[in-house]
Order: sequence, then structure tokens, then C-alpha cells
Amino acid sequence: MSVTDPSKTDLGFSDPDPQRGGPLGRLPSIVLPIASVLIAFAVGGLLIWLQGVNPFYAYWVMFSTALGTPEGLLRVMEKSTPLILTGLAVTVGLRAGLFNIGAQGQLLAGAIGAAWAGYAFTMPLAFHIPFAMAFGMLCGAAWASIAGVLRAYRSVSEVITTIMLNSIAIALVDYLASKPFKEPDQPISRTPEIAETAALPNFGAIPTGFVLAILVALFFGWFLMRTTSGFRFNTVGLNSNAARYAGISVKRTIILAMAVSGALAGLGGAIETLGVTGRFEPAFNAGLGFDGITIALLARANPIAAIPAAILVGTLRSGAAALQFETGIEPEVVDVILALTLLFVAAPIVGRFLFRKRNIKTTRVTSGWGS
Repeated sequence: MSVTDPSKTDLGFSDPDPQRGGPLGRLPSIVLPIASVLIAFAVGGLLIWLQGVNPFYAYWVMFSTALGTPEGLLRVMEKSTPLILTGLAVTVGLRAGLFNIGAQGQLLAGAIGAAWAGYAFTMPLAFHIPFAMAFGMLCGAAWASIAGVLRAYRSVSEVITTIMLNSIAIALVDYLASKPFKEPDQPISRTPEIAETAALPNFGAIPTGFVLAILVALFFGWFLMRTTSGFRFNTVGLNSNAARYAGISVKRTIILAMAVSGALAGLGGAIETLGVTGRFEPAFNAGLGFDGITIALLARANPIAAIPAAILVGTLRSGAAALQFETGIEPEVVDVILALTLLFVAAPIVGRFLFRKRNIKTTRVTSGWGS
């Protein structure tokens, strides 16, 4: 009896035996993201050249501005922090066979939740920061759990529900920031500034949020490979029928995976509020959740690899303004590079998925003739 579940698409992200084939067996997973980035930069360079600018000079301006000064490094780390966490949010979902497109909405829920907890309560520093961060995570987890419950009990695609929940979250936080949570006597839609006891400090020139994001990524690298719960996530993602046969509650695992995914995105929003903006303003969080999809695919759903992937994207985002100022090139060229990177990474995955579906259909047709 075949235990292949055609409804599940691990897309090559989860490997039950990570040591299989040794270093050579893991080589394609390393080469594909690097090649995708290089090709995307080559195409981006061609577009820059067509605008009359030397692409090598343009890239030098971008990276030297972002990485060549203490201020630039600080911006890169600040921009990379929510990207690491939203990349992890998408990664956890992929490991459980779920494509969480809703990291943006979950991040917004966490960001405004942390803002409210940061200005509406008065408590000592040692309690206020953890409380605000935990509340932001709870808001993100609750928002993502809606899609998890619908997927687990009604078989509604999480791709559709999370996309719809993104739009609802954007409208909801805009309403909250402009009505009940709005700072008094301000024409701008934003919440009051958080209390000093809720503000995340820096470790010298290193943002505390960046350190926390690195630690969370390392933890989930261990969690997904070394714990029983991580094994359940991977097993459900690879084959829900086999997981069910082994006694794993597939419905509970799906809901838990979506909740954890949302909590990670919510933590990214909370850190952005508590450590960067100091309050919630809708425009400051635009696009961070969507970049998490690029990071998760570029990292091949590896929590550890999400760190350099997020730093790369954060560097590009940080250097985009200098690119426009120094060369006159529109900063949207960075969006083109990131979109091309996502395209080149995702194309082999989609092709593998399509061929896998075709093989499943062929197996179903021929199995009745000789077995």
C-alpha cells in the first residue's frame, strides 16, 4: 500500500534523512539559492546598465553604504530582524506542509498588539518588555490560527485564507491606529509612543532584536531536527497519511504549526515596534511579511539558512535609498532583483511539484493493470 498523500507538497524542503548522500547529496540545496541570487543580480545589472549606469559601481554604492559604516550596519541589522522572523514563520509552515502567505497580516497583528501593550500598561522594565513581546506573539498566533483551524477541520486552503486575512489585517490595524488606538491630537494615524520601560535597548551598536532573532532561528533549527514536536511537523508535511497511521494528530499539528508560524511573525512585528519605531504606524511595516516568503524559499525552509538570506535582503533594502541618491536609479530595482531571485528559486520547486503530480496520476492509472 502506498502512503503517498498527493495533497501534501513538501516540495523538496523536508528531508527525513539529512545525511543522505553526504555533502554531495546536499549540494543542489546549496547551489540553487546561490545561483538564483547571482542570476538575479546579473539581470538587475543589465537593467541598471540600460539606464546608463555602470552596474558594478551601482552595486558597490549599495553594499558599501549598507555595510561600510556603523550606521549602515545598524540599519541592516534592524531591517534584517523582522525578515529573519517572518522567514522563520513561513519556514515552519512549509515544514508542516502549509504555505503561510499571511506573515504580513500576522506581523501587523503582533506590531499593533505590542504597541498597545507598550503604551497602555505601566510596569517595571524587566516585566514590560517580555509582556509586550509575548502579547504581540499571541496576537500573531491568534490571527494565524484562524487559517489553521479552517485548514484542519474544513480543508480550506491556507493559501487562500491567509491571503484574505492579510487584507483584513491591513484594514483592521488601519482602523485601530486611526480610531481607538490613535494618539490624541495627531493628524497622522498612529498609536501613542510606547513607555520607556517597554523599549528594547541595544547591545552597544547591535540591536537587541537582532540578537533575539538569531537565537530564535538557532532554536528552531534545533527544534525541527531534534525534538518530537519538530518530527511531527516534518512528518505531517511529508505525508499526512503516514503521520496519521503513526498516531500523530494531523489536525492538532496543523493548528499548532500555524499558531507557531503566526507567533514568529508576530514577534517580528513586536520587535519592530518596541525596538525601532517606538509606536505603531501602518506604513512602517509594509512588505516585511511578504519578504519573508522570499527568505524562506531562498533558505530552502532551513531555519539556520534564513539568517544569511534575511541579511542579504536587509542589505539590499538598506542600500536602496543610497542607490537612488548616488546614481539616480530608482530603488525599485531592488524589488526587481528580489522578485527575480524568488522566481529562479521557485521555478525548479514548481516544476518538481508538477512532475510529482504527474507521476502520481501515472502510478494510479498503471497500478490497476499489473498489481
